[in-house]
Amino acid sequence: MIKGLVLDLDGVITDTAEYHYLAWKSLAEKIGIEIDRKFNEQLKGISRMESLELILKHGEKEKDYTEEEKQELATRKNEEYKSSIENITPANLCPGMEQLLLDARKMDIKLSVASASKNAPTILEHLQVKDQFVGIVDPASLKQGKPSPEIFHKGADLLGLTPAECIGIEDAEAGIEAINRAGMFSVGVGSKESMKAADYFVEQTDELDLKTLVEKAEAH
Repeated sequence: MIKGLVLDLDGVITDTAEYHYLAWKSLAEKIGIEIDRKFNEQLKGISRMESLELILKHGEKEKDYTEEEKQELATRKNEEYKSSIENITPANLCPGMEQLLLDARKMDIKLSVASASKNAPTILEHLQVKDQFVGIVDPASLKQGKPSPEIFHKGADLLGLTPAECIGIEDAEAGIEAINRAGMFSVGVGSKESMKAADYFVEQTDELDLKTLVEKAEAH
């Protein structure tokens, strides 16, 4: 029986991907690297340091910085990102998300957030939905990022549930792999091609109907 939902943040609850992209693009330009939106797809769902490493490799500068300097670069990107997300309001909830959260309350389904973003608590506060979640996985507590299933195991643990009692929702391929490896029913948001490994997928968040998701998961 499904009793919990473990949701990714970016691209599912709210779309902060654009803010991440602009902050990374700005940092990359400052160190002489050009990135575009196509390249940015590789950065979805992975940690800040992993994203930086990919950008440095892309610009053939991976050996140009010490670990300390890399930390400093990642911090600079995050400060720019944090400054931009101060403007987030409840209007920035993804389409259909307000209804999904409302339905979860009505159906007594508990919610947690499994995001690589260390800014998740701040963002949920700006969206005015933080109190609807039982817990938020702290990415600093993880030994491995997605596609490791660890973050989704912790998301279920926060709810006091087994992975089999939860549905995981993601918009990144690495996230879908993590949900599947965790033993949860996986729901993808995105194109058929990118979400081909998901147990069920929708193209847009406003197609996420909780009753349908629960029926699909329990019949799986």
